[in-house]
Amino acid sequence: MTTHTASQTWIITGASKGLGRALAEAALAAGDRVVAAVRNPDSMAALRTTFGDHITSLQFDARDTTQAGDLVQVAVEHYGRLDVVVNNAGRAIVGAAEEVTDRQLRDLMDLHLFGPAALVRAALPAMRAQGGGTIVQMSSQGGRASFPGVSAYSASKFALEGWSEALAGEVAPFGIRVMLVEPSRFRTAFNAADVLDFTDVSPTYREVLTAVRADMSGADGIQEGDPARAAEIIVSLVHSEEVPLRLPLGAEAVTRLTAAYQRGLDGVSQWAELARSADFTGVATSVRPI
Repeated sequence: MTTHTASQTWIITGASKGLGRALAEAALAAGDRVVAAVRNPDSMAALRTTFGDHITSLQFDARDTTQAGDLVQVAVEHYGRLDVVVNNAGRAIVGAAEEVTDRQLRDLMDLHLFGPAALVRAALPAMRAQGGGTIVQMSSQGGRASFPGVSAYSASKFALEGWSEALAGEVAPFGIRVMLVEPSRFRTAFNAADVLDFTDVSPTYREVLTAVRADMSGADGIQEGDPARAAEIIVSLVHSEEVPLRLPLGAEAVTRLTAAYQRGLDGVSQWAELARSADFTGVATSVRPI
């Protein structure tokens, strides 16, 4: 894998903890510069002490689309360019689709789709002007395969994935790459009691989701994924000549997504003949630009 050794400038949302913090540390250790977009800039004090002017921390709410332009402007003015945008800020809510309120669903969409989309739109002109850049979208294995109890979370990550896949084709001619990272469970605060959210339990779904709720709440502190190793992998890919469109991260993600893709292929094969019969007879196959 060919690597670029030149220093790069990153914007990382949700950089105060978890994978975002590990990414900031790994990028700084590689000699890069980081604009940490966080709710509490003081949370980055230790990194500022260690890395000095290589890190700048700004107060930022990833759901507030009006802040995106200012964040990009600070990065470009302070460091002269913007090479990497990481949309990392995120959280989950566990509950049946019928239990999730409209407000809860919209909040996750703001956090995982509308906020990231606004930041990417703000960053693209600067990246085009300099002839390249990398967009890193922190998705999830739940952004490609879902299961009972995580409908709202998966809906927001599925949306991010679809938006980003189209984006990748649109910006590739300008030298801009897009990488969707799909982690399994990593030892972060994602499953912590004060972070992971749950819907009110209804009698209808109490038994249906008992095991899922217990599994999600019981994972804190025992997740198999190493955030530091994950961050090293992502930083090394960003510095390389090629990035994958999708990167399942962690052994569980590889196993579960492989199984999900196979189920999808099996389903297409099972219903293929019936599906084909929906077309008009004798009409030529369409020719598409992509």
